[in-house]
Amino acid sequence: MKLSKYFVPTLKEVPSDATVKSHILMLRSGMIRMVGAGIYSFLPLGYRVVRKISEIIREEMNAIGGQEFHLPALNPKEIWEETNRVEAFGDILFHIKNREYVLAPTHEEIMTFHARNVVKSYKDMPQIWYQIQTKFRNEPRPRSGVIRGRQFLMKDSYSFDINQDEQDKSYLLHDKAYRAIFDRCKLKYFVVGASSGAMGGSGSEEFMVKSDAGEDTVAYCSSCGYAANAEVAESKVTVIESLSAEALVKAEESKAIYEIHTPNVKSIDELCEFLNIKEIVCAKSRVYINDGKAVLILMQGKD
Repeated sequence: MKLSKYFVPTLKEVPSDATVKSHILMLRSGMIRMVGAGIYSFLPLGYRVVRKISEIIREEMNAIGGQEFHLPALNPKEIWEETNRVEAFGDILFHIKNREYVLAPTHEEIMTFHARNVVKSYKDMPQIWYQIQTKFRNEPRPRSGVIRGRQFLMKDSYSFDINQDEQDKSYLLHDKAYRAIFDRCKLKYFVVGASSGAMGGSGSEEFMVKSDAGEDTVAYCSSCGYAANAEVAESKVTVIESLSAEALVKAEESKAIYEIHTPNVKSIDELCEFLNIKEIVCAKSRVYINDGKAVLILMQGKD
């Protein structure tokens, strides 16, 4: 096709409802157009990009032994009721009014529906099944263009293994594939611990890319490499319960609250020296104003 005939409806002006840079550029370059809140059409140029990314994903998933499926977005509600996730997803789940069907926000239920009658022996495992399929989620506030939409394309993958050790191996294979995918897409990413949410599970990790339009807050330490979503981040500071038995006895013998005169003492180090105590039994206090409310933060002294 001649470039002069290619459908690329560019825009000169920035749409008023677009605030995120990626959203603005995709609209102005003629890659997408909004049909409704959180619902977008990918135009020829945008869909060309989607196909290229999808092919990278397929190549890397196939490289670890993945088998591609194409599952229905329209699911019988009874399958979801078996796992109690109709209630777990709540209003996020789209329901069909005139039939007992739901629009799938993910596909664990359908994958296991196919596996449970066929994958019965250790000889049938391991299995890695994946798909690139349209998903539906009733986002209460669709925003940021295609980032937070009500209909979107998602790659999801599932493994069936004989035990936990084999499952860990499958997990590491996926980790390898995801790193290769992001590397090929030239993305600077880092992996963080995360909450599994309604998906469930004993552990979860997310591949994050730093962005001004991001909606998650991540705790990250450049020294030790620790990274986690703020929802599940944990402090590595030794907690007060780890004090010695002698120190705990002294703590139990503490007097009632009373004032101590500390002339010219301005730091935790100076306070410890003045009172002849250890830093671990001290706490630094800071007051922050959050949405008009005062929040007192107590930070335990270092060990």
